[in-house]
Amino acid sequence: MIDKPKVVVSKCLGFSKCRYNGQVIQDDFVDKLGEYVDYITVCPEVEIGLGIPRKPIRLVLEDNEIILFQPETKNEYTYEMKKFTNYFLSSLKDVDGFLLKGRSPSCGIKDTKVYDGKKNPNVLRKEDGIFAKEVLKKYPYLAIEGEGRLTNFKIREHFLAHLYTMNRFKIVEKERIMKSLVDFHSKNKYLLMAHNPEILKVLGRIVANHDKLNIETILNNYKFNLGKALKNLPRKTNYINALMHIFGYFSNGLSKEEKKFSLYLLNKYRNESIPLSVPLNVFRAYAIKYNENYLLKQTIWSCYPEGLIDLKDSGKNLKN
Repeated sequence: MIDKPKVVVSKCLGFSKCRYNGQVIQDDFVDKLGEYVDYITVCPEVEIGLGIPRKPIRLVLEDNEIILFQPETKNEYTYEMKKFTNYFLSSLKDVDGFLLKGRSPSCGIKDTKVYDGKKNPNVLRKEDGIFAKEVLKKYPYLAIEGEGRLTNFKIREHFLAHLYTMNRFKIVEKERIMKSLVDFHSKNKYLLMAHNPEILKVLGRIVANHDKLNIETILNNYKFNLGKALKNLPRKTNYINALMHIFGYFSNGLSKEEKKFSLYLLNKYRNESIPLSVPLNVFRAYAIKYNENYLLKQTIWSCYPEGLIDLKDSGKNLKN
Protein backbone atom coordinates (compact mmCIF):
# COMPACT_ATOMS: atom_id res chain seq x y z
CA MET A 1 0.00 0.00 0.00
CA ILE A 2 1.07 3.59 -0.60
CA ASP A 3 -0.31 4.48 2.86
CA LYS A 4 -3.19 3.54 5.14
CA PRO A 5 -6.61 3.81 3.48
CA LYS A 6 -8.54 6.92 4.48
CA VAL A 7 -12.10 6.09 5.47
CA VAL A 8 -14.89 8.55 6.26
CA VAL A 9 -16.87 7.16 9.20
CA SER A 10 -19.99 8.29 11.02
CA LYS A 11 -18.88 9.97 14.24
CA CYS A 12 -21.53 8.21 16.33
CA LEU A 13 -19.85 4.83 15.68
CA GLY A 14 -17.62 4.96 18.73
CA PHE A 15 -16.15 8.44 18.40
CA SER A 16 -18.70 10.82 19.94
CA LYS A 17 -22.03 10.78 21.78
CA CYS A 18 -23.72 12.54 18.89
CA ARG A 19 -26.73 10.36 18.08
CA TYR A 20 -30.17 11.97 18.28
CA ASN A 21 -30.57 10.46 21.76
CA GLY A 22 -27.15 11.57 22.95
CA GLN A 23 -25.67 8.09 22.79
CA VAL A 24 -22.68 6.55 21.05
CA ILE A 25 -22.62 3.16 19.32
CA GLN A 26 -19.67 0.89 20.01
CA ASP A 27 -18.92 -1.22 16.94
CA ASP A 28 -16.32 -4.00 17.09
CA PHE A 29 -15.53 -3.87 13.38
CA VAL A 30 -15.13 -0.08 13.36
CA ASP A 31 -12.76 -0.39 16.33
CA LYS A 32 -10.69 -3.15 14.70
CA LEU A 33 -10.52 -1.46 11.31
CA GLY A 34 -9.24 1.68 13.04
CA GLU A 35 -5.90 -0.09 13.57
CA TYR A 36 -5.44 -0.37 9.79
CA VAL A 37 -6.96 2.82 8.37
CA ASP A 38 -7.01 6.55 9.03
CA TYR A 39 -10.51 7.68 9.94
CA ILE A 40 -12.16 10.96 8.98
CA THR A 41 -15.19 11.36 11.26
CA VAL A 42 -18.38 13.23 10.45
CA CYS A 43 -21.90 13.72 11.84
CA PRO A 44 -23.90 15.62 9.19
CA GLU A 45 -26.84 16.22 11.54
CA VAL A 46 -24.69 17.95 14.15
CA GLU A 47 -22.86 19.88 11.43
CA ILE A 48 -26.09 21.47 10.20
CA GLY A 49 -26.82 22.77 13.70
CA LEU A 50 -29.05 20.10 15.22
CA GLY A 51 -28.29 19.65 18.91
CA ILE A 52 -27.34 16.68 21.07
CA PRO A 53 -29.73 15.23 22.00
CA ARG A 54 -32.21 16.33 19.32
CA LYS A 55 -35.70 15.59 18.14
CA PRO A 56 -35.73 12.79 15.53
CA ILE A 57 -35.70 13.69 11.84
CA ARG A 58 -36.95 11.59 8.95
CA LEU A 59 -37.17 11.46 5.19
CA VAL A 60 -40.64 12.19 3.80
CA LEU A 61 -41.98 12.27 0.26
CA GLU A 62 -43.88 15.47 -0.54
CA ASP A 63 -44.85 16.44 -4.09
CA ASN A 64 -42.45 13.84 -5.53
CA GLU A 65 -39.54 15.34 -3.56
CA ILE A 66 -37.61 13.83 -0.67
CA ILE A 67 -37.55 16.21 2.31
CA LEU A 68 -35.55 15.99 5.54
CA PHE A 69 -38.23 16.73 8.13
CA GLN A 70 -38.43 17.03 11.93
CA PRO A 71 -42.00 16.06 12.88
CA GLU A 72 -42.06 17.58 16.37
CA THR A 73 -40.88 21.07 15.29
CA LYS A 74 -42.27 20.90 11.71
CA ASN A 75 -38.88 22.18 10.51
CA GLU A 76 -37.29 21.14 7.21
CA TYR A 77 -33.53 20.66 6.89
CA THR A 78 -33.15 19.48 3.29
CA TYR A 79 -31.34 22.60 2.09
CA GLU A 80 -28.97 22.69 5.06
CA MET A 81 -28.11 19.00 4.69
CA LYS A 82 -27.42 19.26 0.96
CA LYS A 83 -25.35 22.41 1.47
CA PHE A 84 -23.19 20.78 4.16
CA THR A 85 -22.84 17.57 2.15
CA ASN A 86 -21.56 19.42 -0.90
CA TYR A 87 -19.15 21.44 1.25
CA PHE A 88 -17.83 18.41 3.12
CA LEU A 89 -17.35 16.20 0.06
CA SER A 90 -15.66 19.04 -1.85
CA SER A 91 -13.24 19.50 1.05
CA LEU A 92 -12.04 15.88 0.98
CA LYS A 93 -8.56 15.81 -0.50
CA ASP A 94 -8.07 12.06 -0.37
CA VAL A 95 -10.47 9.26 0.54
CA ASP A 96 -10.65 5.50 -0.07
CA GLY A 97 -14.01 4.54 1.38
CA PHE A 98 -17.00 5.34 3.58
CA LEU A 99 -18.39 3.46 6.59
CA LEU A 100 -21.69 5.07 7.57
CA LYS A 101 -24.42 4.64 10.18
CA GLY A 102 -27.23 2.48 8.89
CA ARG A 103 -30.90 3.55 8.89
CA SER A 104 -29.95 7.17 9.43
CA PRO A 105 -31.88 9.85 7.45
CA SER A 106 -28.51 11.38 6.60
CA CYS A 107 -26.07 8.44 6.42
CA GLY A 108 -28.18 5.32 5.81
CA ILE A 109 -27.39 3.22 2.75
CA LYS A 110 -30.36 1.42 1.18
CA ASP A 111 -32.09 1.11 4.56
CA THR A 112 -33.41 4.59 5.46
CA LYS A 113 -37.20 4.74 5.81
CA VAL A 114 -39.07 7.17 3.55
CA TYR A 115 -42.47 8.22 4.90
CA ASP A 116 -45.54 9.00 2.83
CA GLY A 117 -45.81 12.71 3.56
CA LYS A 118 -45.28 14.79 6.69
CA LYS A 119 -48.48 13.69 8.44
CA ASN A 120 -48.64 10.07 7.31
CA PRO A 121 -46.96 7.46 9.57
CA ASN A 122 -46.78 4.91 6.76
CA VAL A 123 -43.41 3.94 5.29
CA LEU A 124 -43.34 3.99 1.49
CA ARG A 125 -39.93 2.41 0.90
CA LYS A 126 -36.31 2.38 2.00
CA GLU A 127 -33.45 4.17 0.27
CA ASP A 128 -30.24 6.13 0.89
CA GLY A 129 -30.01 9.01 3.35
CA ILE A 130 -29.38 12.49 1.88
CA PHE A 131 -25.67 12.59 2.77
CA ALA A 132 -25.12 8.97 1.68
CA LYS A 133 -26.88 9.52 -1.64
CA GLU A 134 -24.43 12.27 -2.60
CA VAL A 135 -21.49 10.14 -1.44
CA LEU A 136 -22.61 7.32 -3.74
CA LYS A 137 -23.05 9.76 -6.61
CA LYS A 138 -19.66 11.46 -6.20
CA TYR A 139 -17.63 8.30 -5.50
CA PRO A 140 -19.15 5.51 -7.62
CA TYR A 141 -15.85 3.59 -7.60
CA LEU A 142 -15.17 3.52 -3.84
CA ALA A 143 -16.05 1.04 -1.07
CA ILE A 144 -19.14 2.46 0.67
CA GLU A 145 -21.14 0.53 3.27
CA GLY A 146 -23.43 0.86 6.26
CA GLU A 147 -22.19 -0.48 9.58
CA GLY A 148 -25.18 -2.78 10.09
CA ARG A 149 -24.58 -4.71 6.86
CA LEU A 150 -20.95 -5.31 7.81
CA THR A 151 -21.98 -7.77 10.51
CA ASN A 152 -22.41 -10.19 7.58
CA PHE A 153 -19.07 -11.90 6.84
CA LYS A 154 -19.49 -11.93 3.05
CA ILE A 155 -20.36 -8.24 2.91
CA ARG A 156 -17.52 -7.36 5.27
CA GLU A 157 -15.02 -9.38 3.21
CA HIS A 158 -16.24 -7.71 0.03
CA PHE A 159 -15.99 -4.22 1.58
CA LEU A 160 -12.38 -4.86 2.62
CA ALA A 161 -11.41 -6.30 -0.76
CA HIS A 162 -12.87 -3.24 -2.47
CA LEU A 163 -11.29 -0.79 -0.01
CA TYR A 164 -7.77 -2.20 -0.16
CA THR A 165 -7.74 -2.84 -3.91
CA MET A 166 -8.66 0.79 -4.61
CA ASN A 167 -6.03 1.87 -2.09
CA ARG A 168 -3.34 -0.16 -3.88
CA PHE A 169 -4.33 1.46 -7.16
CA LYS A 170 -3.03 4.76 -5.74
CA ILE A 171 0.49 3.47 -6.33
CA VAL A 172 -0.30 3.23 -10.04
CA GLU A 173 -1.80 6.73 -10.01
CA LYS A 174 1.30 8.10 -8.30
CA GLU A 175 3.80 6.43 -10.65
CA ARG A 176 1.74 7.25 -13.78
CA ILE A 177 3.51 4.78 -16.06
CA MET A 178 2.07 1.93 -18.10
CA LYS A 179 4.44 -0.61 -16.56
CA SER A 180 2.89 0.01 -13.13
CA LEU A 181 -0.64 -0.35 -14.51
CA VAL A 182 0.23 -3.57 -16.34
CA ASP A 183 1.75 -5.00 -13.16
CA PHE A 184 -1.32 -4.03 -11.10
CA HIS A 185 -3.69 -5.53 -13.64
CA SER A 186 -1.67 -8.74 -13.79
CA LYS A 187 -1.57 -9.25 -10.01
CA ASN A 188 -5.30 -8.58 -9.62
CA LYS A 189 -6.41 -10.69 -12.59
CA TYR A 190 -8.07 -13.51 -10.66
CA LEU A 191 -9.53 -11.29 -7.96
CA LEU A 192 -11.21 -9.27 -10.70
CA MET A 193 -12.26 -12.42 -12.55
CA ALA A 194 -13.94 -13.60 -9.36
CA HIS A 195 -15.80 -10.29 -8.98
CA ASN A 196 -16.76 -9.42 -12.54
CA PRO A 197 -15.28 -11.32 -15.52
CA GLU A 198 -17.05 -9.04 -18.02
CA ILE A 199 -15.47 -5.87 -16.66
CA LEU A 200 -12.12 -7.69 -16.37
CA LYS A 201 -12.21 -7.85 -20.18
CA VAL A 202 -12.95 -4.12 -20.33
CA LEU A 203 -10.00 -3.43 -18.04
CA GLY A 204 -7.82 -5.61 -20.24
CA ARG A 205 -8.72 -3.52 -23.28
CA ILE A 206 -7.95 -0.32 -21.36
CA VAL A 207 -4.50 -1.67 -20.48
CA ALA A 208 -3.89 -2.77 -24.09
CA ASN A 209 -4.56 0.86 -25.16
CA HIS A 210 -5.06 0.19 -28.84
CA ASP A 211 -6.32 3.77 -29.27
CA LYS A 212 -3.02 5.20 -27.92
CA LEU A 213 -4.70 7.34 -25.27
CA ASN A 214 -2.65 9.44 -22.85
CA ILE A 215 -1.81 8.05 -19.42
CA GLU A 216 -4.23 10.34 -17.56
CA THR A 217 -7.20 9.16 -19.64
CA ILE A 218 -6.13 5.53 -19.28
CA LEU A 219 -5.82 5.76 -15.49
CA ASN A 220 -9.17 7.55 -15.13
CA ASN A 221 -10.92 4.94 -17.29
CA TYR A 222 -9.24 2.09 -15.44
CA LYS A 223 -10.06 3.49 -11.98
CA PHE A 224 -13.73 3.97 -12.79
CA ASN A 225 -14.11 0.46 -14.21
CA LEU A 226 -12.03 -1.06 -11.40
CA GLY A 227 -14.48 0.36 -8.88
CA LYS A 228 -17.37 -0.80 -11.05
CA ALA A 229 -15.97 -4.35 -11.11
CA LEU A 230 -15.69 -4.40 -7.32
CA LYS A 231 -18.99 -2.68 -6.58
CA ASN A 232 -21.20 -5.73 -6.05
CA LEU A 233 -20.79 -8.90 -4.03
CA PRO A 234 -19.00 -11.55 -6.13
CA ARG A 235 -21.08 -14.54 -7.20
CA LYS A 236 -20.04 -18.05 -6.22
CA THR A 237 -20.10 -19.04 -9.89
CA ASN A 238 -17.56 -16.31 -10.70
CA TYR A 239 -15.26 -17.40 -7.86
CA ILE A 240 -15.49 -21.02 -9.00
CA ASN A 241 -14.68 -19.93 -12.55
CA ALA A 242 -11.60 -18.03 -11.32
CA LEU A 243 -10.46 -20.99 -9.22
CA MET A 244 -10.90 -23.36 -12.18
CA HIS A 245 -8.61 -21.11 -14.24
CA ILE A 246 -6.07 -21.26 -11.39
CA PHE A 247 -6.55 -25.05 -11.16
CA GLY A 248 -5.44 -25.36 -14.79
CA TYR A 249 -1.92 -24.19 -13.90
CA PHE A 250 -1.09 -27.24 -11.79
CA SER A 251 -3.79 -29.83 -12.58
CA ASN A 252 -1.46 -31.88 -14.81
CA GLY A 253 0.85 -32.43 -11.86
CA LEU A 254 -1.90 -33.66 -9.55
CA SER A 255 -2.80 -37.27 -8.94
CA LYS A 256 -6.23 -38.56 -9.85
CA GLU A 257 -7.29 -38.42 -6.20
CA GLU A 258 -5.95 -34.86 -5.73
CA LYS A 259 -7.91 -33.69 -8.78
CA LYS A 260 -11.02 -35.41 -7.51
CA PHE A 261 -10.62 -33.85 -4.06
CA SER A 262 -10.06 -30.35 -5.52
CA LEU A 263 -13.26 -30.55 -7.58
CA TYR A 264 -15.07 -31.98 -4.55
CA LEU A 265 -14.10 -28.88 -2.55
CA LEU A 266 -15.37 -26.56 -5.28
CA ASN A 267 -18.67 -28.39 -5.30
CA LYS A 268 -18.91 -28.16 -1.50
CA TYR A 269 -18.31 -24.41 -1.78
CA ARG A 270 -20.95 -24.16 -4.51
CA ASN A 271 -23.44 -25.83 -2.17
CA GLU A 272 -22.44 -23.54 0.73
CA SER A 273 -21.21 -26.49 2.79
CA ILE A 274 -17.78 -24.92 3.29
CA PRO A 275 -16.49 -21.31 3.16
CA LEU A 276 -14.49 -19.94 0.24
CA SER A 277 -11.30 -19.99 2.32
CA VAL A 278 -11.12 -23.80 2.18
CA PRO A 279 -10.69 -24.31 -1.61
CA LEU A 280 -8.77 -21.02 -1.80
CA ASN A 281 -6.14 -22.21 0.69
CA VAL A 282 -5.87 -25.67 -0.86
CA PHE A 283 -5.29 -24.17 -4.30
CA ARG A 284 -2.75 -21.74 -2.86
CA ALA A 285 -0.90 -24.69 -1.33
CA TYR A 286 -0.72 -26.32 -4.76
CA ALA A 287 0.59 -23.06 -6.26
CA ILE A 288 3.35 -23.09 -3.62
CA LYS A 289 4.09 -26.78 -4.19
CA TYR A 290 4.49 -26.33 -7.94
CA ASN A 291 6.24 -22.96 -7.60
CA GLU A 292 3.76 -21.10 -9.81
CA ASN A 293 5.22 -17.62 -9.28
CA TYR A 294 2.56 -15.87 -11.38
CA LEU A 295 -0.19 -17.37 -9.22
CA LEU A 296 1.62 -16.65 -5.96
CA LYS A 297 1.65 -12.93 -6.77
CA GLN A 298 -2.13 -12.86 -7.17
CA THR A 299 -4.15 -10.76 -4.72
CA ILE A 300 -7.03 -13.24 -4.74
CA TRP A 301 -5.29 -15.16 -1.94
CA SER A 302 -5.17 -12.26 0.48
CA CYS A 303 -6.22 -8.79 -0.65
CA TYR A 304 -6.47 -7.10 2.77
CA PRO A 305 -4.55 -7.37 6.09
CA GLU A 306 -4.91 -10.79 7.72
CA GLY A 307 -5.53 -9.12 11.07
CA LEU A 308 -8.94 -8.06 9.76
CA ILE A 309 -10.07 -11.62 9.12
CA ASP A 310 -12.91 -12.42 11.50
CA LEU A 311 -15.28 -15.31 10.86
CA LYS A 312 -17.98 -14.03 13.22
CA ASP A 313 -21.16 -13.50 11.25
CA SER A 314 -24.60 -12.08 11.95
CA GLY A 315 -26.19 -15.13 10.34
CA LYS A 316 -27.99 -12.94 7.81
CA ASN A 317 -26.85 -14.68 4.66
CA LEU A 318 -27.16 -13.20 1.21
CA LYS A 319 -27.51 -15.26 -1.93
CA ASN A 320 -24.72 -14.61 -4.41
